[in-house]
Amino acid sequence: YDLILDVVAYRSIFEYKRALSPKGIYVFVGGSTAAIFQALFLGPLISMTGSKKMGIVMWKPNKKEDLVFLKELFEAGKVVPVIDRHYMLSEVPEAFRYLEEGHARGKVVITM
Repeated sequence: YDLILDVVAYRSIFEYKRALSPKGIYVFVGGSTAAIFQALFLGPLISMTGSKKMGIVMWKPNKKEDLVFLKELFEAGKVVPVIDRHYMLSEVPEAFRYLEEGHARGKVVITM
């Protein structure tokens, strides 16, 4: 992948590194305390030893112009979400099981 935007840090930072393209970027947004420390301490070291970049994003309030910029990226097709599976609302328990088992390779979408 050229970009991995991780909001739960389900896997090790090293697994994400292997999934990146040679000039790929991994951005960590949220996860467990252990995952935060791993990204804080190992991310800069990994970034210094190759072309792949590993980093952490600290929380800040959303600004309207940032959200407009993100919207424009999505509309232009420059950011494309990877969707693994679709579930109906009645299948939510099955969707959660799938996520908990760690099989998802992209987003799991619930259709209402």
